[in-house]
Amino acid sequence: MHRDRGAYNLATRFLDQDPDRTALLGPTGPLTYGELTALTNRIGNVLLDVGVRPGDRVLLALADGVEFVAAWFAAQKIGAVTAETYTFLTVKDYAYYLNYTDATAVIADSITLDRLREAGARDRARLVVGPADLRDGEHDLDALAAAASSSLDSAPVGPDDVVLWKFTTGSTGAPKACPHTARSPLAGFDGYARGVLGLGPDDVVLPVPKLFFGYARDLAALYPFGVGGAGIVFPERTTPERVFALIAEHRPTVLVNVPTMMAAMVAHPLADDQDLSCLRLCTSAGEALPPELHRKWHNTFGVEVVDGIGSSELYHIYISNRPGSTRTGSIGSLVPGYTARVVDPDGQDVPDGEIGTLEVTGSTAALEYVGDAEKSATTFLGDGTVHTGDLVSRDPDGTFRYRGRADDLLKVSGIWVAPSEIEHCLIGHPDVVECAVLGRERDGLVRPYAFVVVSAPGIDPDDLRRYVRERLSPHKTPERVVFVDELPRTTNGKLDRRALRTLDAS
Repeated sequence: MHRDRGAYNLATRFLDQDPDRTALLGPTGPLTYGELTALTNRIGNVLLDVGVRPGDRVLLALADGVEFVAAWFAAQKIGAVTAETYTFLTVKDYAYYLNYTDATAVIADSITLDRLREAGARDRARLVVGPADLRDGEHDLDALAAAASSSLDSAPVGPDDVVLWKFTTGSTGAPKACPHTARSPLAGFDGYARGVLGLGPDDVVLPVPKLFFGYARDLAALYPFGVGGAGIVFPERTTPERVFALIAEHRPTVLVNVPTMMAAMVAHPLADDQDLSCLRLCTSAGEALPPELHRKWHNTFGVEVVDGIGSSELYHIYISNRPGSTRTGSIGSLVPGYTARVVDPDGQDVPDGEIGTLEVTGSTAALEYVGDAEKSATTFLGDGTVHTGDLVSRDPDGTFRYRGRADDLLKVSGIWVAPSEIEHCLIGHPDVVECAVLGRERDGLVRPYAFVVVSAPGIDPDDLRRYVRERLSPHKTPERVVFVDELPRTTNGKLDRRALRTLDAS
């Protein structure tokens, strides 16, 4: 695909566009490719000046904005390895990321700086974006970049060189890093961004998740650049109101979404007043999209949803619906460049229509889980094959249906039950905004409990139980329906089942 080492440098590959075209739309207005490249080069020179060298890790802990994008590309341009983290973590979380990444430099802002200090960032080169009362060892990135050269040679990068770490979501344990070589983002761009979504120079992409989540960063601040398109960046927390306002302001063509926000947008009291006609499609990933939510979205906004599944282990989306032929309840077919098997616990193929565990093979497979050899051995099977842990079934036409996670299954009345089946049923109720199901043991028996967010007070929980009983087998009826204001989420927006187990079910 790209033969010389220079062509694998992501900054070289993706920023080489017409310098007068708009690359980013943000709070300070449009930024052209020429301006983004100049800022990238200036920050790259700053990173070199503070001691970052090829192969060193650079940890980004700052809000979305032009500086985030330019700093990410700057680290890539000098041959460093990028890693990103959320801006609203605890001190304990930041200490984990600092120690785990062993980053040479940390790029922070006023939101994260104090907690990074308390977490022990003093041993790293600290570059700070925005106003702050700096201490010893901390540097004003804006000032240093303004004084730095806007010229910078790209470091040579080969196809097998590690260029970035993608973190798992942490929904079932501490986040683990999946190191990826330069092959991964380039193959994802060719197979998914161009091969499935058909991104082009007229596309403007708005991400709902923040850029530390690779799904959003790639689709808003990497892949559009490969075709001369543009991305939208905004520092605020994502809310339905903010998304609606950004759509009205910038008129994007692609909305990068997750089911949690889709549910919130559909349930918003002003949903029917929104004009989303500028969108040619909305992607959905990060967690399962319930068919009933899919229908609610389409009935409310009329925008096609291209649902798919991806992972940090395989870099990005590897199974997806196709624009113009999406199917409710299906996660689609394989993205170009991937093959897959659906296997039983013994590793044998299961027939079409039966549920098994998904194994995917492709050139975007990560090398390992850093620091976890045991889990790496059971997940990364060699030759680019990843044992995903996702339960799926395959239809005869080669499309797949998501059936939940193997480690989430409940054994109720001696029968295995997927919580997602009950969740997808409940979300069809007109008063349910979102829900989650897990097993609770009572008198030595496991029973399904449903934690539900409803659109209005006064809903009878027994009505919801009857709703499920009328549509599913009796043993799948929740033992109890518990109303909550919101469901616990990981920083990526996925349901945090560990935290859900700690909720008071009374």
